[in-house]
Amino acid sequence: MSRPIVAIVGRPNVGKSTLFNALAGQQISIVKDTPGVTRDRIYADVTWLDMQFTLIDTGGIEPESSDLILSSMRQQAQMAIDTADVIMFITDVRQGLVDADFKVADMLRRSHKPVILVVNKVDNFEKLMPDVYEFYNLGIGDPVPVSAASRLGLGDMLDEVAKYFSKDNTQEEEDDRPKIAVVGKPNVGKSSLVNKLVGEDRVIVSNIAGTTRDAIDTPVKYHGKEYVFIDTAGLRRKSKIKEDLERYSIIRTVAAVERADVVVLLIDATEGVTEQDSKIAGIAHERGKGMIIAVNKWDAIPKNDKTIYKFTNEIREKLAFMPYAELLFISALTGQRLNRLYETIDAVIENHAMRVGTGVLNEILSEAVAMKQPPSDKGKRLRLYYITQVSVKPPTFVIFINSKELTHFSYTRYIENKIREAFGFKGTPLRFIYRERKEKE
Repeated sequence: MSRPIVAIVGRPNVGKSTLFNALAGQQISIVKDTPGVTRDRIYADVTWLDMQFTLIDTGGIEPESSDLILSSMRQQAQMAIDTADVIMFITDVRQGLVDADFKVADMLRRSHKPVILVVNKVDNFEKLMPDVYEFYNLGIGDPVPVSAASRLGLGDMLDEVAKYFSKDNTQEEEDDRPKIAVVGKPNVGKSSLVNKLVGEDRVIVSNIAGTTRDAIDTPVKYHGKEYVFIDTAGLRRKSKIKEDLERYSIIRTVAAVERADVVVLLIDATEGVTEQDSKIAGIAHERGKGMIIAVNKWDAIPKNDKTIYKFTNEIREKLAFMPYAELLFISALTGQRLNRLYETIDAVIENHAMRVGTGVLNEILSEAVAMKQPPSDKGKRLRLYYITQVSVKPPTFVIFINSKELTHFSYTRYIENKIREAFGFKGTPLRFIYRERKEKE
C-alpha cells in the first residue's frame, strides 16, 4: 500500500523546517542515503509506531504578498496541499494569532483535507497553555501544543495525524491494472507521451514548462490489456526562480511514484541527464519501483552511428545507482518505438513480481562463493550460509551470514550480478538483507 502524504504548511518563521528536521532526523524516521542519489530535503519518509508516511516541507505562506519569491512559495504550498492526504498547519504561540493565520486557515478549509492545527514553540506547557487556547479562534479544530526545537509533544501530534491514515488508501489496491507513473522534469514531454498513447489530447500540452497542474490518471488499452498512466504535474512558471519550481515539482513526483508499479523517467534527448533527472530517478530507486528510462525527443537530435552508444554511456554513468533500469529511445511527437514501451512495461512488471526457488538461489550462492572468496577483516572471513527470497515488488532476499561487520557493498553487488545473470530481473531493483547466525561449534 502506498504511503500517505503529510504536508507541513504555515506562514514563514513559525518553525516548519525545525519540525520537519525533528521528524526526519530522529529515531522515528527512516532516512536512507543511497550512493549516487542526490537527496532533496523537501521530503522525507517517516515511520511512527507501525505506520509509514511521506512528510513534505513547504515554504512559508504569505497569503496576500505580491513579492515574487513569496508568491512562488504560496504556489508551492498550494501544490503540497493539493497533493497531501493530511495537512499539518503550524502556528507560533510566541507570535500569537495574526491576520495571516486566519487567511491560511481559510485556504486550508477550502482544500477539504484533514487539518491538524499545531501550535509550535510551546517550550513550557504549564506557562504557555493559556496562550494556546487562543488558537481555537481559527475554527479548524483542537490546537496541538508542541515544541519542535525541544521535541516536546511530537508523539501526541503524530497520533492525531495517524488517525487519518489507516483505511483511506486501501481502495486503490483493489484496482489490479498496472499503474505507470510518467515522471521527469518540467517540459520534457510527459503529457505529450500520455496523449500519444491515448490517441487524443486528454492532457493540456503547452511548451510552457509545467502547464500540467494535477496528477492525472489516464486508462489506456493496448492489445486488449488495460494500463493506467499517471501523468505527474509541474508548476506554471510565473517567475525566473527555476530551481525553486523544479525543486517543488518533486512533491507530485513522490505522490505518483508511491502509487505506481512501474516508473517511466522521461529524459530530454536535447539536454541529456540533468541533476533534476537524478533526483527524480532516486525517488523511484529508493522506493523499489520497476524502472524504465525513456529518452524522449529522439527525433529532434542529429545522429550518427555512435550517437546511441554515447547517450547510453552518459545515462549509465550519471544514473549509476540504477544499472538495472531498462533504456528506450523514443519520440512522443512521432510515436517512435512506443510499441516497445508497452513490451518493456510488461517485462518489468513480470520481473518486479518474480519469485525464485530457495534451492536454485543457494546453488547460485555456492557457485558465486566458490568463484570469488567473500571479504575478510583481521583474519576473520565473511561466511554466507543460506539465501532465500522473502518478498516481491521489489524482489527481496535474506542472506544468513556470520557477521554483518564483514559485509561489503561490492560483494553484495557481486552476488546481485550473479542472480541477475541467471534470472535477468531487468528493470527492477533487488534488495538484500543480512541476518547474523551463530556459527556451529
